[in-house]
Amino acid sequence: MENKIHTLPAVAMRGLVMFPYMQLNFDVARPASIKAIEAASQGDSRIFLVTQKKAEIENPVEDDIYRVGTIAQIKQIMHLPGNVTRLIVKGLSRGIVCEYESNEPYIKCRVEEINELYSGVTETDEAYCRALKSKIEEYFAVNPRLQADKFVSIMEIRHLGQLCDTICSMVDFETDEKQTLLNELDHQSRAQELLYRLEHIIKVTELENKIIRKTHERINENQHEYFLREQLHVIEDELGDKDGIGAEVEEFRQKIESLDIKDEHKEKLLKDVGRFSKLPSASADSGVIRAYLETVLDLPWNGSDKEEFDIKTVEKILDEDHYGLTKVKERILEFLAVRNLTKGKNTTVLCLEGPPGVGKTSVAKSIARALGRKYVRVSLGGIHDEADIRGHRKTYIGAMEGRIMAAMREAKVKNPVMLLDEIDKMGRDFKGDPSAALLEVLDNEQNNEFRDHYIEVPFDLSEVLFITTANTLETISQPLLDRMEIINLSGYTAKEKFYIARDYLVKKALDKTGMSKSNFSITDAAIEKIIDSYTREAGVRKLEQTIESLLRKAAKEILDKDCKKVSVTVRNIADYLGKEKYRFDMMNKSDEVGVARGLAWTSVGGDTLSIEVNVMDGTGKVELTGKLGDVMKESAMAAISYIRSKSGEFEIDPDFYKTKDIHIHVPEGAVPKDGPSAGITMATAVVSSLSNTPVRRDVAMTGEITLRGRVLPIGGLKEKSMAAYRAGIKTVIIPAENERDIEEIPTEVRDGLSFISVSDMGDVLHNALRKDS
Repeated sequence: MENKIHTLPAVAMRGLVMFPYMQLNFDVARPASIKAIEAASQGDSRIFLVTQKKAEIENPVEDDIYRVGTIAQIKQIMHLPGNVTRLIVKGLSRGIVCEYESNEPYIKCRVEEINELYSGVTETDEAYCRALKSKIEEYFAVNPRLQADKFVSIMEIRHLGQLCDTICSMVDFETDEKQTLLNELDHQSRAQELLYRLEHIIKVTELENKIIRKTHERINENQHEYFLREQLHVIEDELGDKDGIGAEVEEFRQKIESLDIKDEHKEKLLKDVGRFSKLPSASADSGVIRAYLETVLDLPWNGSDKEEFDIKTVEKILDEDHYGLTKVKERILEFLAVRNLTKGKNTTVLCLEGPPGVGKTSVAKSIARALGRKYVRVSLGGIHDEADIRGHRKTYIGAMEGRIMAAMREAKVKNPVMLLDEIDKMGRDFKGDPSAALLEVLDNEQNNEFRDHYIEVPFDLSEVLFITTANTLETISQPLLDRMEIINLSGYTAKEKFYIARDYLVKKALDKTGMSKSNFSITDAAIEKIIDSYTREAGVRKLEQTIESLLRKAAKEILDKDCKKVSVTVRNIADYLGKEKYRFDMMNKSDEVGVARGLAWTSVGGDTLSIEVNVMDGTGKVELTGKLGDVMKESAMAAISYIRSKSGEFEIDPDFYKTKDIHIHVPEGAVPKDGPSAGITMATAVVSSLSNTPVRRDVAMTGEITLRGRVLPIGGLKEKSMAAYRAGIKTVIIPAENERDIEEIPTEVRDGLSFISVSDMGDVLHNALRKDS
């Protein structure tokens, strides 16, 4: 019979394929589809249902839908809330789109109806029908969820085309598989394709049932929570891992056999592997042992970096990375030279000591780069538990290796450069003393068999180059200090900071902020202004942050004001950084009575200290103000006692302690001050005030005083001298025993100051008090 051509409204379906002889309920919400249904209902209620190629397309056109669909009869229309229409339709026959007449307001097309009911039933058709009914019987047997009445209705169908379409509408094929079967117009070819796909889905369903059955067999009434884990276990069985975790166990064994450790230690690890292989994969102990074995096997038992030591290369890299620090670099080169000649034996541990921001960490990185070794950093600041160094025993929940072993895992080689940062900031409590645990780590007589509590197997740390850093040595235990060679990085002069900022920090900040020399410039005077007025530190960390802040503000200005370049000078620097944050006490404008200039050491470098004394009629009271510590107060009392004993020599009223009140004040009263080094300064100011003799304004001094007037040595001479130089002081009075420290002072400062060594208070007064001719 000749196929007919109909003009029908069409509905594009998402994720659904309609077959002839199939009854389907579905909801429609798209306006175009609803209008197509309304148009069909006003005619003969026939509509063409065709599937979209991609379900996510909201408004499909002719290229977005398949050509083959199904002509269906609308049986019922129900209007639901939310502009949704529910449709019940019955498939009549296949249809092929001949031509699309319009897409608006709905899809309308000319469809050729494919009618196959009038072809005769051949022997081949009957054979295919029997084969299909046999396969569908198998499908029903493995899929008990199907309804029995559907099976009965299928068995009564005799026409091959109808049988294929009915089966396709009932079996859970994928959308593209269903469309492939719908596209097949020849019913024998369709039957052949359907047989293949039924065979495939039956096998998949049988395997799924087998997995579920095995899973249920393994689960008892007390193990419901392990259902998913057991299901995964069965899947692994089907994929070929009959031993479950057998492959993982074998991998552990092979790795342990390859380790360069003693046989008894291998035996210990293999026992753990044996325990692991016998435990259920879902047990807590299995996870603990797996984590332990993975941690142990991640350690670099065998691998090392080849060290390439060339003293000229090391020197070149240190010079590239750091400006100045001449003596520090020299000490490092000496240390590395000895280490190279002794093949790393009998060498001490370097400890880089100095205030924040002077380059301790970057020096360690440079050493690693120069030697061609891996670099790892271990932060020790704030730790107070021995387990942080040695690890926790495996018996504890959440146990893990200590920081040393964790760093070795990170390094992946046996001979890295390991920086133990902030070693002075370790604490101690009832959990143990981490500094005591570090003794074994840093002692080259013991660290070749370092035992971490978690790892349990001795590990060789003798090839590690340990470098430590500290801001102060006072909080480090003496046994730990004995194992380290101290290299002091005391700080930079203003000139050194200037060169560092100009040649290194500005370039680094330009890269970090995305700026360049073409759109930003800063004068040398502006850099010096930042150093003097916006930062106060021994190092350059705050200086770097301030320069980066300046660059960020410049970048914002370029975008806000659409300017091409920002130039920072002394005149406009306050516009970017605000008012000055710091000022240095400069040399007094004139010689004054009762005012002497001392020198102090602080954590951010040196500073000058103006000490003022007023003497008034009174009853002999001594007043000390300026938030002074106990040691400084005691120095003041020692100075007054010394002056009383020498009042005749100084032409001072011997009864001044009865008739005069003495007030000693150190300005910047909110800042705590302590230490004995201001002793000679307070004595000089008191003698000046009692004798009415001015103190030279170009002289600064530092030194501890005794009751007998002896001047004792002090610390921090380098930083104090730099502060005096910055304040414009010309002469510095120092204890005679500190003469040897003058060599540590930078040449620039040493050449700009005159140092006077004294051993007695009389020498101090002789050089500090102005003598009128």
